[in-house]
Amino acid sequence: MRAVLRRCATLAIFLLFIIGSFPWAGPVQATERGRVTNLPLPRYVSLKATLGNVRRGPSLSHRIDWVYTRRGVPLQITAEFGHWRQVRDRDGAGGWMHYSLLSGVRTVLVDQDMLPLLRAPRTDSEVLAKAEIGVIARLGECTPDWCRIEADGGSGWVPKTAIWGVDPDEIRE
Repeated sequence: MRAVLRRCATLAIFLLFIIGSFPWAGPVQATERGRVTNLPLPRYVSLKATLGNVRRGPSLSHRIDWVYTRRGVPLQITAEFGHWRQVRDRDGAGGWMHYSLLSGVRTVLVDQDMLPLLRAPRTDSEVLAKAEIGVIARLGECTPDWCRIEADGGSGWVPKTAIWGVDPDEIRE
């Protein structure tokens, strides 16, 4: 009887993990923690490597759906399984990547063409540079409405709504 109960409990835990690991399971709560790292889910990371395979499942035996080819591209981790992280990009496309391809260095993707980088986090501040849409920038500090970014030697403040890779309520010092 104990063996049956143990198997049922193991199966229930496995099913809860599987159900919570797929996009159709609904949005991931920010208070959730990764089962492997105990870090918050979802969270943002960046692609460490120049090439990164995105697979259908968390193992080398799963098919590669596509390959990221831009080092530093921001990704959001939504689940963990062993050495694998389920990620999604700015377009919502997702899959599984090996953790060694990911970095904790925070980057963002510029979502607005010719985005002004400002000296201070105010709309009336001096424009220091402009960033084209699709630029990958390193993320600095963030206030409730603004973030400081750096790309190709230029840096400045931009509205959070003009970049992808940071949560709307995220504060960084």
